[in-house]
Amino acid sequence: MSLMALREQLNVLVNSMFLEGLLDQQFRQLQMLQDASSPGFVAEVITLFCEDSERMLTELTKLLDQAVVDYQKVDAYVHQLKGSSSRCLSALNMVKHQYYSLRSKFDTMLQLEQRIQAYGSEQQN
Repeated sequence: MSLMALREQLNVLVNSMFLEGLLDQQFRQLQMLQDASSPGFVAEVITLFCEDSERMLTELTKLLDQAVVDYQKVDAYVHQLKGSSSRCLSALNMVKHQYYSLRSKFDTMLQLEQRIQAYGSEQQN
């Protein structure tokens, strides 16, 4: 696949994520911080986000599975993850579903970014 086709595929994916509400203007700002001196910047931030989110979702699930739920801890994790305080399992499941959808698309985005970088490296050689 050509570099142009890979970039187009990445743009289509990112645009669809915006349309679905999975990405917002903060992501555009993040993209603007990436340049030739840091070509993997966005991928690095996405990876860190996914790792942190996985950890928080695991902790939330553990907390909500306990017989006596420590809602202060749940509240702290939910604030970190979603920016609002929700204290029910259905809200957690909704966040998990949205996260896994986002994670899947981020994985595709990272693969496309890697292929684009590899293609660019091959063209320089």
